[in-house]
Amino acid sequence: MAFTYFFRDLQTLEMIKDYALPDLKSRRYINIWDAGCAMGQEPYSLSMVLRENMGYMYFRNVKIYASDIDNSNLFEKIIVSGKYPKDQVQRIPKDILDKYFEGDDEGNEYTLSSEINKSVIFQKHDLLSLKPIRENINLILCKNVLLHFSHKERVDVYTMFYNSLSDGGYLATEQTQKLPDEVKHMFEPVVSNAQLYKKKS
Repeated sequence: MAFTYFFRDLQTLEMIKDYALPDLKSRRYINIWDAGCAMGQEPYSLSMVLRENMGYMYFRNVKIYASDIDNSNLFEKIIVSGKYPKDQVQRIPKDILDKYFEGDDEGNEYTLSSEINKSVIFQKHDLLSLKPIRENINLILCKNVLLHFSHKERVDVYTMFYNSLSDGGYLATEQTQKLPDEVKHMFEPVVSNAQLYKKKS
């Protein structure tokens, strides 16, 4: 889905910050997969949340692999440039906007800072290929995608996510998207009021 905006699901981002980040910071490298990233607002929002809550030395080892099937062939150009029109950044808190974006002279277009921009790597990818973008991922974020899949397809994708996560890796999904019964044994709920899970051994 292409429709999204910065900090769309702040609750999930806060849960990642509060419950997953303390564990992730113990890793030498932090590999994150945002599966279904659309035009990049979600992975960049996560990147800014992480940067706000990590020192420079930690954050420089964060890589967010943002993927989407991108039938429009537009997402990569937008994500790589990190440029967004004014109407797409208006929901961002002013202190975050001022810190991580630079507006053009007319204030019509805003460009992400190079530090945030470089933390996100785009890759065109079809989840139904059931091939992960890489192995040993510490956190997978997948929202507004699986609800379009059949039940069997969701089970297959969750199984693929499980296999691509590192030991103790995290999975965050859409609030309304419950885990299928067939894969519940693979993941442990981290909190009761959000769809944040930890991979079981």
